[in-house]
Amino acid sequence: MAAQPAAETPPWRVDGFTEVRELGAGAQGRVVLARHAGSGAPVAIKYLARRDGDERAVESLRAEAVMLGRVDDPHVVRLYRFVSAERGVALVMEAVNGVSLKRILAEHGALEPEAALTVLKGSLRGLAAAHAAGVVHRDYKPANVVVRADGLSKLIDFGVAALAGDGGGSGTPAYMAPEQWEKRPASPATDVYAATCVFYECVTGRRPFGGDLAALAGAHLRAPVPVEGVPTALRDLIARGMAKAADDRPSGAADFVAELDAVASSVYGAGWEARGVRAMAGAAVALAAVFPLVAAGLAPAGAAAGTAAGTAAGTAAATGTAAGVTAGGGVSAAVAAKAAGAVIAATAVAAGGAGVYAASTGGDAAPADRPRAVQVRPVSFTRTSSGPTTRVTARVPHVSGLPAGLAGRVNALIREPAERWAATAASDLAAFAPRDDPANPYTGKVEYDVGLNGPRLFSVRYTFSGTAMTRNTPAIRVVTVDLTTGRALAARDFLRPDALTQARMSALTRLLGEYGPGHGALCDEGPFWDADGRRYTGKPSDAQDLTPALVNEGVLHMLPTRQGIDFYPPVARMGYSMACGREWRAFHIPYRRLGSFVRPDVFRAAGAAVPTP
Repeated sequence: MAAQPAAETPPWRVDGFTEVRELGAGAQGRVVLARHAGSGAPVAIKYLARRDGDERAVESLRAEAVMLGRVDDPHVVRLYRFVSAERGVALVMEAVNGVSLKRILAEHGALEPEAALTVLKGSLRGLAAAHAAGVVHRDYKPANVVVRADGLSKLIDFGVAALAGDGGGSGTPAYMAPEQWEKRPASPATDVYAATCVFYECVTGRRPFGGDLAALAGAHLRAPVPVEGVPTALRDLIARGMAKAADDRPSGAADFVAELDAVASSVYGAGWEARGVRAMAGAAVALAAVFPLVAAGLAPAGAAAGTAAGTAAGTAAATGTAAGVTAGGGVSAAVAAKAAGAVIAATAVAAGGAGVYAASTGGDAAPADRPRAVQVRPVSFTRTSSGPTTRVTARVPHVSGLPAGLAGRVNALIREPAERWAATAASDLAAFAPRDDPANPYTGKVEYDVGLNGPRLFSVRYTFSGTAMTRNTPAIRVVTVDLTTGRALAARDFLRPDALTQARMSALTRLLGEYGPGHGALCDEGPFWDADGRRYTGKPSDAQDLTPALVNEGVLHMLPTRQGIDFYPPVARMGYSMACGREWRAFHIPYRRLGSFVRPDVFRAAGAAVPTP
């Protein structure tokens, strides 16, 4: 009888916690999201298994625990417990509600100055607490900053932290201070340099220096800071923080906070921090709405974005520094608690890498489903990017008259298409044009018109134009937001459940054809001969109808207006040419024809009579 293979030893787990999901694993350990068996509170647990010859790694983790245990600040991830056992050691840490600053910058590009200043101030306060405990972070970067849904930012990953004065050399090249490149001892000024590099990236949308390792070393050691894209009022702040000599920088993060406060208040007024926190809260929540619970798969796409109400309550007891802002730096619990649902981004480090995981919690009850009177005003912004130089100017609607937390989510979702193009126009152009800067910058323009203006739904259509357009740039983008929940709505949310069958989708395709260019077609590139070659038809021979799968995929776009709904079918996916797809033709169908396709509440939101299906 063949020998049975030995059973694999299950991984060691800390008693008293129920593991939910592994967040990440590396050569030396793993990180999991878990819940406390008694309270159900979420935590992140970082494990390191004991193996022969691993005592140095175990001691490194113990040192990390000691360092984190010394720091007590709302801007630094909390350490709850250090556990040492025969099979391994573990850190039980706070599970932070939020998303990484790295993800926010990748999605939104440059931040508004007040928002960037808020991130820098929060990070400096966390670093100052670490410095007071004798700890230098040494690897401050966007991936190691997490922004909660209330706008509070937290530092994570002290895995390469060292006692002040220990040798340098560790860190991330894009943000390493000159003394780190020269392997000299790290000091609090080392963290100030890295934080200023990240601040530069937040303001401009790009890192101060680029290139390979040799180029980065040369630039950080010798090149002047390229401040041309930085607002004039902030250039001295960046020059001070990124001075080549550590002695020429602020001596520590606490000193730099004082300088930052003075500059920000002078330039942007007394309310700059409250505005910045609200902007960061909106950016974090908007990102959760765009990428809802992707890593976890624990909630359906389109689930409401999260709130940090629970954790905000922990810091709200402190005296507020601005209206609606806690001393910890986040939107107050009273504001945060109005958000719907919750998203947990449990952030921790597994052998040199930070993992971010989104998981659904029950959260507070959704706000009462009642219409609100809103006001809308146009606001403008300009984003400039390099490689090639591209300048996008956008007009977007700004909604007011809603509770602060809800308004932040709504406005972030409303302006997301404009922000996305402004952030990615240069990289899109680089695929079609030389990366060298042209004699005149490429320019883009974003305009909008409103479909529905409340009280329950707000819908907007953006049009893109300018020399920054490529054949991959959509000419139109539409967004509809539920003003009672702060949730973005897709075509599936507008359509009746019984309309999501192939028979009903084919009927809807025929209806669209009635309002098309003729011959029952969705594009005027015909007419074509039919399959029998006997008569003309407006459709190419391989034209297909809409399908439930296309609706579920989110490629059918619908813009509700007072008179009807503008449909943007994915014609290039339905057998028509790519040129047709780039036209972004709207098919305006009056409400009286849509009774068998559209949910009754959509008619009511538009103030239209509900027709008989």
